Amino acid sequence: MSGGYNRRRFVKRIAFTAAAGWITAGAGLSHGTEKSSGVETSPARRMEEKNALPIVDTHQHLWDTKKFRLPWIEPDTPLAKNFLIEDYLQATAGLNVVKAIYMEVDVDPAQQQAEADYITEVCKSGKTPTVAAVVSGRPASENFANYARQFRDSPYVKGIRQVLHNKGTPAGYCLDKRFIAGIQSLGELGLSFDLCMRAEGLQDAVQLIGACPKTSFILDHCGNAKVGTKDLSQWKRDIAVVAKHDHVVGKISGIVASAKPGQWRPDDLAPIINHTLEVFGPDRVMFGGDWPVCTLGATYKEWLTALKTIVHDRPESDQRKLFDDNAVRFYKLA
Repeated sequence: MSGGYNRRRFVKRIAFTAAAGWITAGAGLSHGTEKSSGVETSPARRMEEKNALPIVDTHQHLWDTKKFRLPWIEPDTPLAKNFLIEDYLQATAGLNVVKAIYMEVDVDPAQQQAEADYITEVCKSGKTPTVAAVVSGRPASENFANYARQFRDSPYVKGIRQVLHNKGTPAGYCLDKRFIAGIQSLGELGLSFDLCMRAEGLQDAVQLIGACPKTSFILDHCGNAKVGTKDLSQWKRDIAVVAKHDHVVGKISGIVASAKPGQWRPDDLAPIINHTLEVFGPDRVMFGGDWPVCTLGATYKEWLTALKTIVHDRPESDQRKLFDDNAVRFYKLA
């Protein structure tokens, strides 16, 4: 009986994968035919598009290098250019992305307030999918509590992030007593904190999370496990401990950026994604596009299609939670 079920499940997954356009050619990756090429898409793909789940993208980056300085971007690299809302709309066209949460882009700290003001106006305008934001902040800074207090009860700013895996940020930085105090203040203000850190730092994350029981956390990018890592055992143990804390949710995002463009398949991402989904459970996971950083490994459509392929056998209710419902509930979106 179980053998027959597994066989049917395998055939079903292969059919979906083919319909989604994942076709291997040697070590490379090619894609199914699009309508823009002048050739009709397959009936299976049209059906998949017709029944597409609404997507709330909880990790949308935008930047205009004329407005903001991003010290982490090196000149003459793929990300060293503007990525504007019109580019995002083009990248997500036809994918049913109905809402997006802007994620801070690690601007020069002197521009944090300007970034927050800018994205708040974007959200207020109602002219784009961007309906809310997680803005930049430095929890260990002397004036952090005053800075964060302006966002109490904001319908647009939902949380704060400081990227913790930059070259200049040492291991254990998030355990500084001033940093912990700053994160604790976020809980008092009803704001969340996004943990974006090295996979090797997840044990530090556990201590920070334990010290801040009233603050909601989001673990970005599946804890930053890298695609292609042969031994994931330490990451698996560490992220499982993180997930034991019920005031933490896991964001299924970012990992495709570490894959080699044109040389990966959904099965290369699946071990990281499936383990994250299992340890957090269906009610504490959210999808994040991580555009345009995702383009280091794939287009937005390739990333989303791969994820849909990986979760295709899961209950539809769980898929809705991942792509839509959990984000709406967690961020209190209208």
